[in-house]
Amino acid sequence: MNRTELKAVAAMRIDEAKTLLDAGHFSGAYYLVGYSVECALKACVARKVRRGDFPDKKLANEAYIHDLDKLVAVAGLKRAFEADRRANPSLEVNWAIVKDWTVETRYEVGISSAQAGDLYSACVGRNGVLPWVKRRW
Repeated sequence: MNRTELKAVAAMRIDEAKTLLDAGHFSGAYYLVGYSVECALKACVARKVRRGDFPDKKLANEAYIHDLDKLVAVAGLKRAFEADRRANPSLEVNWAIVKDWTVETRYEVGISSAQAGDLYSACVGRNGVLPWVKRRW
C-alpha cells in the first residue's frame, strides 16, 4: 500500500465511522475512527520513503504496528507533535483521548455513544488529531 492509498483509506474510514456513529453503531464507529488515524500516520511514514529506494528494514518493521503513540514517533513527528500539544491545550486533550485507541477495540461490543462521539470529535474537530496529521502527510 502506498502513501496515496493510505491517505484515501484514512479519509474513507473516517467517513464510514461518521455513518456508523449516526446510525448508533458505536463500537464499529469507535474502531474505524482510530483506524483512520492509524492509516493517516502510516501515510506520514510512507512519506519518509523515497521512490525507488530500497526500504529501510528497521523503519518497515517499526511501521507494522497499531500503536498510535509509537506511529507518531516512527513517522518522525514526535517532537513537533509534543511542541504543538504544549502550545495548544485543545490538541493535548484530544490526543489524550485518541492515544488510548487500540486495534483490539475491533472486538469490543460495549463502546458507548459518548466514547465513540468523544473519539470522533477528538479526531476531526478544529484542534483534532487528524487535521494535525494531514498537514504533515
